[in-house]
Amino acid sequence: MEIGILSTVGGKQLATLTVDPNSTLKELKTQIHRLKSHLNPDRQEFRLEPRSKGLDENKSVQALGLKDQSKLYLKDLGPQVAYKTVFLVEYAGPLFVYAWIYQRPWLFYGDEAASQPVSQVVHIAAFCWISHYAKRILETLFVHRFSHATMPVRNLFRNCSYYWLFAAYVAYHVNHPLYTAPCQLQSYIALGCWTLCELGNFSIHWALRNLRPPGSKERRVPRSTKDPLTLLFNLVSCPNYTYEVGGWIAFTIMTQCLPAGLFTLAGFYQMAVWALGKHRAYKKDFKDYPRGRKAIIPFVL
Repeated sequence: MEIGILSTVGGKQLATLTVDPNSTLKELKTQIHRLKSHLNPDRQEFRLEPRSKGLDENKSVQALGLKDQSKLYLKDLGPQVAYKTVFLVEYAGPLFVYAWIYQRPWLFYGDEAASQPVSQVVHIAAFCWISHYAKRILETLFVHRFSHATMPVRNLFRNCSYYWLFAAYVAYHVNHPLYTAPCQLQSYIALGCWTLCELGNFSIHWALRNLRPPGSKERRVPRSTKDPLTLLFNLVSCPNYTYEVGGWIAFTIMTQCLPAGLFTLAGFYQMAVWALGKHRAYKKDFKDYPRGRKAIIPFVL
Protein backbone atom coordinates (compact mmCIF):
# COMPACT_ATOMS: atom_id res chain seq x y z
CA MET A 1 0.00 0.00 0.00
CA GLU A 2 1.07 3.60 -0.61
CA ILE A 3 1.01 6.38 1.98
CA GLY A 4 1.42 10.04 1.02
CA ILE A 5 3.63 12.11 3.36
CA LEU A 6 2.74 15.80 3.51
CA SER A 7 4.36 18.65 5.37
CA THR A 8 2.40 20.22 8.23
CA VAL A 9 3.52 23.57 6.80
CA GLY A 10 1.54 24.33 3.65
CA GLY A 11 0.61 20.70 2.97
CA LYS A 12 3.49 20.23 0.54
CA GLN A 13 3.97 16.65 -0.70
CA LEU A 14 7.26 15.34 0.75
CA ALA A 15 7.20 11.71 -0.34
CA THR A 16 5.09 8.71 -1.26
CA LEU A 17 6.02 5.58 0.69
CA THR A 18 5.27 1.99 -0.20
CA VAL A 19 4.67 0.26 3.12
CA ASP A 20 3.39 -2.92 4.67
CA PRO A 21 0.22 -2.52 6.80
CA ASN A 22 2.16 -3.87 9.77
CA SER A 23 4.96 -1.31 9.38
CA THR A 24 5.37 1.02 12.35
CA LEU A 25 5.70 4.77 12.09
CA LYS A 26 9.26 4.34 13.34
CA GLU A 27 10.01 2.31 10.21
CA LEU A 28 8.40 5.00 8.07
CA LYS A 29 10.70 7.58 9.65
CA THR A 30 13.67 5.48 8.59
CA GLN A 31 12.38 5.39 5.01
CA ILE A 32 11.98 9.16 4.96
CA HIS A 33 15.48 9.59 6.35
CA ARG A 34 16.82 7.57 3.40
CA LEU A 35 14.97 9.87 0.99
CA LYS A 36 15.79 13.11 2.81
CA SER A 37 19.03 12.77 4.74
CA HIS A 38 18.54 15.99 6.74
CA LEU A 39 15.36 14.59 8.30
CA ASN A 40 16.86 12.43 11.02
CA PRO A 41 14.21 10.13 12.58
CA ASP A 42 14.52 11.98 15.90
CA ARG A 43 13.38 15.24 14.34
CA GLN A 44 10.29 13.73 12.67
CA GLU A 45 6.78 13.71 14.12
CA PHE A 46 3.80 12.18 12.34
CA ARG A 47 0.28 13.56 12.63
CA LEU A 48 -3.10 12.63 11.16
CA GLU A 49 -3.87 16.32 10.60
CA PRO A 50 -1.52 19.33 10.37
CA ARG A 51 -2.50 20.61 13.82
CA SER A 52 -3.37 17.35 15.55
CA LYS A 53 -1.38 15.61 18.28
CA GLY A 54 1.83 13.76 17.41
CA LEU A 55 1.42 10.01 16.90
CA ASP A 56 3.17 7.22 18.77
CA GLU A 57 5.99 5.99 16.53
CA ASN A 58 5.46 2.42 17.75
CA LYS A 59 1.93 2.29 16.30
CA SER A 60 1.50 0.39 13.06
CA VAL A 61 -0.04 1.80 9.89
CA GLN A 62 -2.92 -0.66 10.21
CA ALA A 63 -3.55 0.21 13.88
CA LEU A 64 -3.98 3.86 12.90
CA GLY A 65 -6.68 2.92 10.40
CA LEU A 66 -4.63 4.05 7.39
CA LYS A 67 -5.45 2.55 4.02
CA ASP A 68 -3.97 2.63 0.54
CA GLN A 69 -3.54 6.24 -0.68
CA SER A 70 -4.04 7.60 2.86
CA LYS A 71 -2.09 10.66 3.96
CA LEU A 72 0.14 11.38 6.93
CA TYR A 73 1.44 14.78 7.94
CA LEU A 74 5.06 15.17 8.96
CA LYS A 75 6.30 17.91 11.27
CA ASP A 76 10.00 18.75 11.23
CA LEU A 77 10.94 19.26 14.88
CA GLY A 78 14.21 20.92 13.91
CA PRO A 79 17.79 20.09 14.96
CA GLN A 80 17.90 17.79 17.98
CA VAL A 81 20.20 17.30 20.96
CA ALA A 82 20.36 14.36 23.36
CA TYR A 83 18.27 14.71 26.52
CA LYS A 84 21.22 13.69 28.66
CA THR A 85 23.36 16.43 27.12
CA VAL A 86 20.71 19.05 27.81
CA PHE A 87 20.35 17.99 31.43
CA LEU A 88 24.09 17.92 32.06
CA VAL A 89 24.65 21.39 30.60
CA GLU A 90 21.68 23.03 32.27
CA TYR A 91 22.58 21.55 35.69
CA ALA A 92 26.34 22.13 35.51
CA GLY A 93 25.74 25.83 34.83
CA PRO A 94 23.99 26.80 38.08
CA LEU A 95 26.43 24.67 40.08
CA PHE A 96 29.49 26.50 38.76
CA VAL A 97 27.86 29.94 38.58
CA TYR A 98 26.81 29.81 42.24
CA ALA A 99 30.17 28.37 43.35
CA TRP A 100 32.01 31.07 41.39
CA ILE A 101 30.13 33.92 43.07
CA TYR A 102 30.39 32.26 46.49
CA GLN A 103 34.15 31.67 46.28
CA ARG A 104 35.11 34.98 44.64
CA PRO A 105 33.00 37.73 46.23
CA TRP A 106 35.58 40.43 45.41
CA LEU A 107 34.84 40.02 41.70
CA PHE A 108 31.23 41.08 42.25
CA TYR A 109 31.21 43.30 45.33
CA GLY A 110 34.68 44.90 45.34
CA ASP A 111 38.02 44.18 46.99
CA GLU A 112 36.72 44.79 50.51
CA ALA A 113 34.08 42.07 50.21
CA ALA A 114 36.56 39.28 50.96
CA SER A 115 37.34 40.74 54.40
CA GLN A 116 33.69 41.16 55.42
CA PRO A 117 32.26 38.70 58.00
CA VAL A 118 30.12 35.98 56.45
CA SER A 119 27.09 34.39 58.13
CA GLN A 120 27.10 30.64 58.61
CA VAL A 121 23.85 30.51 56.62
CA VAL A 122 25.76 31.70 53.54
CA HIS A 123 28.02 28.65 53.74
CA ILE A 124 25.08 26.32 54.37
CA ALA A 125 23.19 27.78 51.41
CA ALA A 126 26.21 27.27 49.14
CA PHE A 127 26.51 23.67 50.29
CA CYS A 128 22.80 23.03 49.66
CA TRP A 129 22.75 24.68 46.24
CA ILE A 130 25.90 22.94 44.98
CA SER A 131 24.87 19.57 46.46
CA HIS A 132 21.47 19.79 44.81
CA TYR A 133 22.86 20.29 41.33
CA ALA A 134 25.66 17.77 41.86
CA LYS A 135 22.91 15.27 42.74
CA ARG A 136 21.02 16.18 39.57
CA ILE A 137 24.11 15.63 37.44
CA LEU A 138 24.80 12.23 39.02
CA GLU A 139 21.15 11.21 38.58
CA THR A 140 21.32 12.19 34.92
CA LEU A 141 24.41 10.03 34.44
CA PHE A 142 23.44 6.99 36.50
CA VAL A 143 19.72 6.99 37.42
CA HIS A 144 17.40 8.53 34.84
CA ARG A 145 16.06 6.53 31.91
CA PHE A 146 14.71 8.80 29.21
CA SER A 147 11.59 7.92 27.23
CA HIS A 148 12.75 10.22 24.40
CA ALA A 149 16.29 10.25 23.06
CA THR A 150 16.40 13.89 22.00
CA MET A 151 14.74 17.28 22.27
CA PRO A 152 14.90 20.37 20.00
CA VAL A 153 18.26 22.12 20.34
CA ARG A 154 16.46 25.45 20.96
CA ASN A 155 15.35 24.04 24.32
CA LEU A 156 18.99 23.87 25.39
CA PHE A 157 19.36 27.65 25.20
CA ARG A 158 15.98 28.29 26.84
CA ASN A 159 16.60 25.90 29.73
CA CYS A 160 20.16 27.07 30.31
CA SER A 161 19.05 30.71 30.39
CA TYR A 162 16.48 29.89 33.05
CA TYR A 163 18.80 27.90 35.32
CA TRP A 164 21.98 29.89 34.84
CA LEU A 165 20.46 33.36 35.23
CA PHE A 166 18.44 32.40 38.29
CA ALA A 167 21.58 30.87 39.83
CA ALA A 168 23.42 34.17 39.38
CA TYR A 169 20.43 36.14 40.71
CA VAL A 170 20.11 34.06 43.88
CA ALA A 171 23.86 33.74 44.49
CA TYR A 172 24.44 37.47 44.09
CA HIS A 173 21.96 38.28 46.87
CA VAL A 174 22.76 35.46 49.31
CA ASN A 175 26.51 36.12 49.11
CA HIS A 176 26.23 39.92 49.19
CA PRO A 177 28.18 41.62 52.03
CA LEU A 178 24.94 43.38 53.09
CA TYR A 179 22.94 40.13 53.20
CA THR A 180 21.11 39.69 56.51
CA ALA A 181 20.59 36.09 57.54
CA PRO A 182 17.60 34.83 59.59
CA CYS A 183 18.05 33.34 63.03
CA GLN A 184 19.98 30.08 63.30
CA LEU A 185 17.00 28.09 64.56
CA GLN A 186 14.98 29.00 61.45
CA SER A 187 17.86 28.09 59.17
CA TYR A 188 18.57 24.75 60.90
CA ILE A 189 14.91 23.66 60.82
CA ALA A 190 14.75 24.60 57.12
CA LEU A 191 17.99 22.70 56.51
CA GLY A 192 16.43 19.58 58.03
CA CYS A 193 13.39 19.93 55.76
CA TRP A 194 15.64 20.51 52.75
CA THR A 195 17.61 17.34 53.52
CA LEU A 196 14.42 15.28 53.83
CA CYS A 197 13.11 16.62 50.51
CA GLU A 198 16.38 15.89 48.72
CA LEU A 199 16.37 12.31 50.01
CA GLY A 200 12.71 11.95 49.05
CA ASN A 201 13.35 13.30 45.58
CA PHE A 202 16.14 10.77 45.04
CA SER A 203 13.96 7.93 46.37
CA ILE A 204 11.25 8.77 43.85
CA HIS A 205 13.74 8.98 40.98
CA TRP A 206 15.14 5.59 41.95
CA ALA A 207 11.65 4.08 42.12
CA LEU A 208 10.80 5.50 38.68
CA ARG A 209 14.04 4.09 37.27
CA ASN A 210 13.13 0.60 38.44
CA LEU A 211 9.63 1.02 37.03
CA ARG A 212 10.95 1.00 33.45
CA PRO A 213 13.12 -1.92 32.22
CA PRO A 214 16.40 -0.91 30.51
CA GLY A 215 15.95 -0.03 26.84
CA SER A 216 12.17 -0.10 27.16
CA LYS A 217 9.47 2.55 26.80
CA GLU A 218 6.99 0.47 28.80
CA ARG A 219 4.76 2.52 31.08
CA ARG A 220 3.39 1.25 34.39
CA VAL A 221 1.43 2.79 37.22
CA PRO A 222 4.02 4.21 39.67
CA ARG A 223 3.54 2.92 43.20
CA SER A 224 5.33 3.17 46.53
CA THR A 225 8.12 0.74 47.39
CA LYS A 226 9.58 -0.45 50.70
CA ASP A 227 11.29 2.93 50.98
CA PRO A 228 9.01 5.00 53.28
CA LEU A 229 9.89 8.18 51.37
CA THR A 230 8.04 6.79 48.34
CA LEU A 231 4.72 6.62 50.25
CA LEU A 232 3.94 10.00 48.71
CA PHE A 233 3.00 8.03 45.58
CA ASN A 234 -0.22 7.19 47.43
CA LEU A 235 -1.21 10.86 47.37
CA VAL A 236 0.23 12.40 44.19
CA SER A 237 1.21 11.30 40.71
CA CYS A 238 4.50 13.22 40.65
CA PRO A 239 6.01 13.13 44.15
CA ASN A 240 9.43 13.93 42.70
CA TYR A 241 8.07 17.39 41.87
CA THR A 242 6.45 17.63 45.30
CA TYR A 243 9.78 16.95 47.00
CA GLU A 244 11.56 19.30 44.58
CA VAL A 245 9.24 22.19 45.38
CA GLY A 246 9.45 21.37 49.09
CA GLY A 247 13.23 21.53 48.92
CA TRP A 248 13.20 24.97 47.33
CA ILE A 249 10.63 26.25 49.83
CA ALA A 250 12.97 25.06 52.58
CA PHE A 251 15.92 26.78 50.87
CA THR A 252 13.92 30.01 50.67
CA ILE A 253 13.03 29.84 54.38
CA MET A 254 16.63 28.94 55.24
CA THR A 255 18.05 31.97 53.42
CA GLN A 256 15.04 34.30 53.78
CA CYS A 257 15.98 35.61 50.35
CA LEU A 258 13.42 37.08 47.92
CA PRO A 259 15.21 35.90 44.71
CA ALA A 260 15.18 32.35 46.08
CA GLY A 261 11.43 32.70 46.63
CA LEU A 262 10.92 33.91 43.06
CA PHE A 263 12.95 30.95 41.79
CA THR A 264 10.75 28.63 43.86
CA LEU A 265 7.55 30.16 42.48
CA ALA A 266 8.77 29.92 38.88
CA GLY A 267 9.83 26.32 39.42
CA PHE A 268 6.55 25.40 41.09
CA TYR A 269 4.53 26.85 38.21
CA GLN A 270 6.46 24.85 35.61
CA MET A 271 6.44 21.64 37.64
CA ALA A 272 2.71 22.00 38.30
CA VAL A 273 2.11 22.22 34.53
CA TRP A 274 4.22 19.10 33.96
CA ALA A 275 2.57 17.24 36.85
CA LEU A 276 -0.96 18.02 35.67
CA GLY A 277 -0.06 16.81 32.18
CA LYS A 278 1.40 13.56 33.49
CA HIS A 279 -1.55 13.09 35.86
CA ARG A 280 -4.02 13.38 32.97
CA ALA A 281 -1.94 10.96 30.87
CA TYR A 282 -1.83 8.40 33.70
CA LYS A 283 -5.61 8.53 34.13
CA LYS A 284 -6.14 8.19 30.39
CA ASP A 285 -3.70 5.33 29.87
CA PHE A 286 -4.46 3.24 32.97
CA LYS A 287 -8.06 2.32 33.74
CA ASP A 288 -7.08 1.13 37.23
CA TYR A 289 -5.23 4.34 38.10
CA PRO A 290 -5.84 5.30 41.77
CA ARG A 291 -8.62 7.89 41.90
CA GLY A 292 -7.54 9.52 45.14
CA ARG A 293 -4.26 10.84 43.79
CA LYS A 294 -3.69 14.47 42.94
CA ALA A 295 -1.01 15.73 40.56
CA ILE A 296 1.53 17.48 42.80
CA ILE A 297 -0.01 18.81 46.04
CA PRO A 298 -1.74 16.18 48.20
CA PHE A 299 -5.52 16.65 48.47
CA VAL A 300 -5.34 20.01 46.61
CA LEU A 301 -3.81 20.02 43.11
